[in-house]
Amino acid sequence: MFNQLKIRNIFFILLGSAIFAFGLVHFNMQNNLAEGGFTGITLLLYFIFNIDPSISNLVLNIPIFFIGWKLLGRTTFLYTLIGTVALSVFLWLFQRFQINMPLKDDLTLAALFAGVFIGVGLGIIFRYGGTTGGVDIIARLVHKYKGVSMGKTMFMFDFVVIALSLVTYLSYKEAMYTLVAVFIAAKVIDFMQEGAYAAKGATIISERNGEIADKIMQEMDRGVTILKGQGSFTKMDRNVLYCVVGKNEIVRLKTVITSVDPHAFVAVSDVHDVLGEGFTLDADKNPIHR
Repeated sequence: MFNQLKIRNIFFILLGSAIFAFGLVHFNMQNNLAEGGFTGITLLLYFIFNIDPSISNLVLNIPIFFIGWKLLGRTTFLYTLIGTVALSVFLWLFQRFQINMPLKDDLTLAALFAGVFIGVGLGIIFRYGGTTGGVDIIARLVHKYKGVSMGKTMFMFDFVVIALSLVTYLSYKEAMYTLVAVFIAAKVIDFMQEGAYAAKGATIISERNGEIADKIMQEMDRGVTILKGQGSFTKMDRNVLYCVVGKNEIVRLKTVITSVDPHAFVAVSDVHDVLGEGFTLDADKNPIHR
């Protein structure tokens, strides 16, 4: 099982690297758009000194590899090494076998596609445990230890690199379209990271909590947790139900609750990164492959 999952992760990291590299070559480089992070630095070196990004990408990431080895662990480091090398290989490949897609007359479209391709590529890489080195590693560490989303961390780094690009080779117009592309990429990365297992959490307070819990478990096959609470006004102890369901199940959950108690108090909130039975594990505690 472990070997199968590892091979699967490697496959998707390679796929994500290919999508990322394709977008970078065909939408950023062809249309003179910058990028953030270490990738943006490679583009700076390319547009100013004509240094191949596939080479500078590897050279710049050597110091970061040591940080990744020490702080991310052996498995993540190996995935990072694969992702970084794969990105350089695909950058080299797509530069030599390009599809001509000049969009300088429609930079809005170029920025949109650049953001989507880079965001999807990086989102896939992150989701399967890898990075492409550089700021990706830093963003992953910030997410791991500070809880800040990778997309937000990368956006801050991107802003600094784009500012440097502006004072060197970008026009103001190209810089603004680059910011659009980076913003879209950050949102797509967050969606790829959180959207896959995003769900809804429902807090339920009712005089008929027992019946509601039984009906949720019977009709929806979802677990319900009973929490102990106290009314601040009445000072009375009462049970509070908490249930997590998929986004597509929230309407059904509300229907089940109101069928038992139309006056029940229900508070619904977004839940991200759901792990456990019914989401990432099946009833036998085996991983659900998505």
